[in-house]
Amino acid sequence: MEKSLNGRTVLVTGANGGLGEQFVIQALERGATKVYAAARKPRHWENSRVQALALDITDPDSISRAAAQATDVDLLINNAAIAPAGDSMSGPEAELRRIFETNFFGTLRVANAFVPILANHGGGTILNVLSTAAWIGLSTGYSVSKAAMWSATNGLRFQLQAQNTQVIGLLVGMIDTPMSSRWDFPKVSAASVVAQAYDGVSDGAMEVLADEPTRNLKSMLSMKGEELYPMLHEQLASFKP
Repeated sequence: MEKSLNGRTVLVTGANGGLGEQFVIQALERGATKVYAAARKPRHWENSRVQALALDITDPDSISRAAAQATDVDLLINNAAIAPAGDSMSGPEAELRRIFETNFFGTLRVANAFVPILANHGGGTILNVLSTAAWIGLSTGYSVSKAAMWSATNGLRFQLQAQNTQVIGLLVGMIDTPMSSRWDFPKVSAASVVAQAYDGVSDGAMEVLADEPTRNLKSMLSMKGEELYPMLHEQLASFKP
């Protein structure tokens, strides 16, 4: 039996993508009253409980308009992110800034815009979709931006505890979505990740580790760096986009 989201109003950023779509679908299946499916170019949804919402998380004005429209939200899913092909820390600074503008600053802007709305609904929940790339130390803007957002998620949890806002970090490795199709790497299904994420919401979790490689990696983070990072990088060397 799936755990209920009865009576909750959910907003999902990046709702058009493979993972975002699952967040919308499973919220409905678990009894959400309304789901705002937010994207730069919103798609049509057949279900009357889904309200398409135009939202560009890199545009502060777009975020303000979305927050003014979605004042009934009590569960925010920060899912939108980019992972450009050829991403490298040694690449053009403008591209690194574009990645951070979405994955870090954009996500944080959305969270901050909805903090007072969540407070008005008893605290509510923020769930930030992160990545094990935050822990592995890849030489990509995506990895570094997710590391920054992992730290910010922990900071938000501390900052918002007084208003009773649940802040969850969802960490996972490679998910089987169109965004990850160029990588030949073991992947977990989007449906499984979202099911575990919503279980975490219902359970009051602070962190959700959504696949076995992520759980194994978390258990190894206390290892000496001289042991951990060479081992991880050796394991990853054979997987190239």
